[in-house]
Amino acid sequence: MPTRCAARFPPILESSWSTTLTFLRASFPRLRPLCLGLAGRRLAPNPAGAHFLRDHTLIAELVRASGAGQGRLVLDLGAGSGAITARLAAAGARVIAIEHDPRLAAGLRRRFDGDRRVEVVQADLRTVPLPRREFLVVASPPFSLTTALCRRLLDDPAVPLAGAELILQRGAARWLASPRPRDAETAWWAARYELRLARTVSPASFVPPPRVDAARLTITPRAITQHPGAQRRLRTVLRAAYRRPGARADALLGGLLGGRQSRRLLIGAAIDPAAPAGHLTGDQWHRLAITLADRGHGLDGRARGPGGWPARTANCHD
Repeated sequence: MPTRCAARFPPILESSWSTTLTFLRASFPRLRPLCLGLAGRRLAPNPAGAHFLRDHTLIAELVRASGAGQGRLVLDLGAGSGAITARLAAAGARVIAIEHDPRLAAGLRRRFDGDRRVEVVQADLRTVPLPRREFLVVASPPFSLTTALCRRLLDDPAVPLAGAELILQRGAARWLASPRPRDAETAWWAARYELRLARTVSPASFVPPPRVDAARLTITPRAITQHPGAQRRLRTVLRAAYRRPGARADALLGGLLGGRQSRRLLIGAAIDPAAPAGHLTGDQWHRLAITLADRGHGLDGRARGPGGWPARTANCHD
């Protein structure tokens, strides 16, 4: 379309329905009868960052990669019209489809009426209670809620997340999967979960298509998620590290454990003792936490018993 002509057209998919109809009526007289007929209709709302996945090949890939199968509990967060939910249910999973928009939620209830494998919950993914038993997440949530979603799933060690396959804005997926975390929060996530950018996803895979590429992010729990005590000690180390990200790793850990002991632990975790604490990768933070647990040492310098708990259990607080 020539530039002169293109300038006349507003970004229809991103403008309001009424604004679009007004523009068409004013610009194209022959379309006025059609516009008047449509004026009473309203499109389903498109919350900021909401782009609905329509690529059935990609959806099948997500479900297959997640391991969702017979009886597995799976959350579809931001379920939209139910494209992912339907594929999960077909695989035999027990699906909780969470959708905030009341009209979309009503459509989901109609679509899956009578299907015992699917429960539809109208709720905000930022506040909906999460299951107490192990669950998977397979979802294409609104791009604008990426950080809030990660905090819900990855912050609390008590959340029994068994894995996730997410479609996110590519820029967000890249920083989440970056080997070197940018702050204490993302280091906490990366040390406890492997965050891997599996592949780029084209805007054509969505309705409406976003202006930027998306990506598939795979989230897999690391071994440390099975060690509550090790996770608490990891959080203490990370808070200290990102208060002084330029400090040497041995100096940082030495202030918590003692110099000689800290060097041995760092070397045992394949970490250069002279490396700046803020330059460590998620893999290195994970290895350090596991090394602390395996060698039976706590950050208070006391010997630990099995599972990383203090050897003398009377009146102790980890």
